[in-house]
Amino acid sequence: MNDFQPYSYTDSVTADRPWLASLVGVQDTNTITLDLTKFVQGTHYVVPTNPALQNRRVMKSGIPLGVVTASGLYAPYSGPRSEVQTVTVTGAPTGGTYTLTFSGQTTAAIPYNATATQVKTALEALSNINVGDVAVSGGPHPATAIVVTFGGQYLSDDVAQMTATGSFTGGSSPAIAVATTTAGGGASASDGTEVLAGFLVSEISFNPTSTKAAGALLWHGEVFAGQCPVPFDPTDVASTAPGVNIHYR
Repeated sequence: MNDFQPYSYTDSVTADRPWLASLVGVQDTNTITLDLTKFVQGTHYVVPTNPALQNRRVMKSGIPLGVVTASGLYAPYSGPRSEVQTVTVTGAPTGGTYTLTFSGQTTAAIPYNATATQVKTALEALSNINVGDVAVSGGPHPATAIVVTFGGQYLSDDVAQMTATGSFTGGSSPAIAVATTTAGGGASASDGTEVLAGFLVSEISFNPTSTKAAGALLWHGEVFAGQCPVPFDPTDVASTAPGVNIHYR
């Protein structure tokens, strides 16, 4: 059964919405329907850690959205394509660290069992990666790969693949590797979602078997682009959707 219910938004609290820079326009939201088949776990939504809620999925707030022309449903904004690289630890190490090198800059030591947050912090400490230039999901290592999505100044760039050096203990021939799963480039779609329509105002939960869910669209206001869960460049957005009344800092 689909989660398809009326959705109203009256809350003006900015908790859990660090991307929201101004309350101006927040009450002028539109009720929309999301095409859940277009969203990706880890990037757009998560599985709750509470075992009692793991039959639900939670869509992140602040996701940039576009409209699929054929259906009129909302899906992730697919303007200039972000580079996606995956960092994988194999061999089940029980200790040690690794480093990542990006365009000549090397991170401090990252624990063998690092979380996505730890990897993001290490990368954003580099002189050539600003806060908001990467979104990091997945993990923790070593059991689960970590996914690094480039945005900000690197949005639509086919950036150099990171390299990794590991110094692990335990396990069975532990190693670390980086792979490019999506190369950066121009708009990745021509179905209407290449034009920004707005942002998902607040988190919503849905059943994993659902194909649609209701939400609220922020179409007027001011956001911090670097704080959104999916990186994008405000300059590129302005050039592709000049009629959207959204301001950036």
